[in-house]
Amino acid sequence: MVSLCLLKDEQRTDMRRKSLLVLIYHHLMGQGYMEAALALDQETNGGMRKFEVCDNIDLEMVLMEYESYHYVKFQKYPKLIKKTTEPVLPINSFLNQINHTLSNVINHINRVQSINYIQIHKSDLKKITLTNHEECNSNMILFSTNLILTGAFGWKPLSGFPGITGEMRELAIIISRDIYLHSPNVRWEDIIGLEDAKRLVKEAVVYPIKYPQLFTGILSPWKGLLLYGPPGTGKTMLAKAVATECNTTFFNISASSIVSKWRGDSEKLVRVLFELARYHAPSTIFLDELESVMGQRGGEHEGSRRMKTELLVQMDGLARSDDLVFVLAASNLPWELDHAMLRRLEKRILVGLPSSPARQAMISHWLPPENNNNLLINLTLCCFLKDMEGYSGSDITLVCKEAAMRPVRKIFDALESLHNSDADMTAICLETVTTADFMEVIAHTKPSARSLMDRYTAWEKEYQSV
Repeated sequence: MVSLCLLKDEQRTDMRRKSLLVLIYHHLMGQGYMEAALALDQETNGGMRKFEVCDNIDLEMVLMEYESYHYVKFQKYPKLIKKTTEPVLPINSFLNQINHTLSNVINHINRVQSINYIQIHKSDLKKITLTNHEECNSNMILFSTNLILTGAFGWKPLSGFPGITGEMRELAIIISRDIYLHSPNVRWEDIIGLEDAKRLVKEAVVYPIKYPQLFTGILSPWKGLLLYGPPGTGKTMLAKAVATECNTTFFNISASSIVSKWRGDSEKLVRVLFELARYHAPSTIFLDELESVMGQRGGEHEGSRRMKTELLVQMDGLARSDDLVFVLAASNLPWELDHAMLRRLEKRILVGLPSSPARQAMISHWLPPENNNNLLINLTLCCFLKDMEGYSGSDITLVCKEAAMRPVRKIFDALESLHNSDADMTAICLETVTTADFMEVIAHTKPSARSLMDRYTAWEKEYQSV
């Protein structure tokens, strides 16, 4: 009976400590300290994302409840923090002290256990005896402190965002979720063709940051660029290259990011989006599928009209300011866009179907003669390049994948007949992908957007701005 009570006490204590960490994690996220929250999540091996705070509970509310209880009991509010009496160490000295302490901890564990890798258990931590109070405190510091102090993402915390209180804080957190935290790993050289689009994006984003003295007055950088064309031609890939190559904060915005069912929230989300972009400048706002949020005004709902008006007002504000904020938009249906939005997108460029050299480069990229997939490729490109006219980049990728699958399909029966799963797989050889295979795939895989090119070309003649 006693042991059962002790076990329950230990479980309650463990749950209390775990709850405290989860409350701290969500408080850091709410205040915009994303790097600190990420470091806490990494230190707990992703344990923070396995739990969420219950409704109407947060760390600030728990603290307020404690203050109220303390005041009722003692007729005064508790004093929770005080200034340290010890001198504050410079960052370099602080990091050296942390690294020295962590080295001592690891060396001690290596002496206790003769193992080739470090795996800290509770029993190991109990055996560690630290000689002074500073080392004891340092032991609680995250192993990823260097990540926090060096600013891995270059983020500013939301706590420094002007006017971020109450409802606006919640909206800012919603928009912040659409900031790219990790690089999509798409380089300029990965994009075959689209030279005009790449040039304009560099003029708008890369060069103004690199050579600010050149982009003043009439040479101020472009504030808006529209990429339009058939689906699968590389518009979104170009945006990913901007997120990878340009040293800017990248907001990946879709209709779900700024459209809300609550009255008045959509225009507030748009305003917060542009204020956050200015706060994190230099920044890029990528509006994908622009026609879904900026269709021509007329018979839409009042809330949708207010949201569109706010978006137009904010883009006008960008044009009149020197803020390094750039709007990159993509659309498959440019003829459905509102004309006021077209005026604010200074550059409008058609991302058309790939040319013959681009098609050849794409096929050579996806089906090279030498590869790591044990595939043998023997293609005569000149035999079918003309037949692939009208295919988009994604269509060409699909054709190459289907052609590569043909020799693989032929060995499935042989693989299924092997009863021994440990049989030698190296004995099975794939047939060569030939020109005949490729021609047969083309015959059964039709382009997805060939019929739309005439309409894009006609729209380009009327609205082009390159």
